[in-house]
Amino acid sequence: MSGHGHGHGPGGGCGCEGEHEPAERGLEYGLYRRIDSDKLQCLNESREGDGRLVFKPWDQRADREKFVESDADEELLFNIPFTGSVKLKGIIISGDDDESHPAEIRLYKNIPQMSFDDTGREPEQAFRLNRDSHAELEYPTKIARFTNVQHLSIHVSKNFGSETTRVYYIGLRGEYAEAYRHEVTICNYEASANPADHKVESIIPQTNFIS
Repeated sequence: MSGHGHGHGPGGGCGCEGEHEPAERGLEYGLYRRIDSDKLQCLNESREGDGRLVFKPWDQRADREKFVESDADEELLFNIPFTGSVKLKGIIISGDDDESHPAEIRLYKNIPQMSFDDTGREPEQAFRLNRDSHAELEYPTKIARFTNVQHLSIHVSKNFGSETTRVYYIGLRGEYAEAYRHEVTICNYEASANPADHKVESIIPQTNFIS
């Protein structure tokens, strides 16, 4: 859960790791490309549309120009639909190094259009966060609970004491499977059922003819 690429390893090939590891982590944190961003919702955002801006490429995780800030109180609720099925393995959430940084998040699976009224239910997993202004800390999920995720909700339930919460980056690490594979399977079942139907039809006239 420590940071990467800061040159704090011992000598003897550490330069190679410094160049290689961030690229690998960039690929691992590529689930932002699998979000159906047109349907992404952020409830209690102070400015409409800002919530989707914090899902950025790995190399933009330190960007401070795009962020979301809460409105009426410190809570935020992200409803994140994916374009396929996701196995979520880890999450990074970054804010300012002050009291506006999220202090606790709760993750929910496959509850489309979730509202604050739904946040009383038991989450799949909850995390108490440390302040992380450089997007260095990863919180690993219990993977068995986060397989076959078509929709992820992230509830920022509290911060470190500020009236509002500010988030600059949310990174999601995991694996992705295309949704269309399920449609192909259904088509195959339908195609294989048709010949059987025809065989039944061809047998019935013969039976009638013999009798």
